Amino acid sequence: MSFESVRAWLRAHAPDLTILETEVSTATVSEAAAALRVVPGQIAKTLALRVGDRPLLLVTRGDARLDNQKTKAAFAARPRMLDALETQTLTGHPIGGVCPFGLATPLPVYCDISLTAFDLVYPAAGSLNSSVCVAPAQLAALVGAEWIDISRLPEPDTAGCLPQTKSVVPNEAAAAALTSIAESTVAPPAEPKKR
Repeated sequence: MSFESVRAWLRAHAPDLTILETEVSTATVSEAAAALRVVPGQIAKTLALRVGDRPLLLVTRGDARLDNQKTKAAFAARPRMLDALETQTLTGHPIGGVCPFGLATPLPVYCDISLTAFDLVYPAAGSLNSSVCVAPAQLAALVGAEWIDISRLPEPDTAGCLPQTKSVVPNEAAAAALTSIAESTVAPPAEPKKR
């Protein structure tokens, strides 16, 4: 029922957004990035946390990690991840499909500023194979999220390059790209040349 609650919520609050369904799992950041053909940072992962006795949702970029010092300073306590049962009970969504849309229980939502590095991000849509393509500002506005800075970005790779931080798939083409994914094969990336 989670997917249907997200569909109904989006229909009522953001009819311009389309739910993108894939034939493969999008339950993890790496699976979602591969299925949607975007960089892992564009996957807007939603973490279900508890700070003291208060549950909340944090939406951050897929390749970011919580920074313990920033998190403790922002919430005046150390957040704890909710377990799968409590997450599903409070959100109505299974782990791997958790998103800030169509929640079973109203929860405060925070969006990490790391999302703003991208024109478009892809939060889950209530199931293990669905997502929504949305601009970070629209995502935050839709769910009444407060912007917060508590994530740590990934370290540069061995070549000294940071991960790409602009949208790979334009909003207009997101649905069309997903249609072609099932019909094509993806070649593995070439190995970097050694110097």
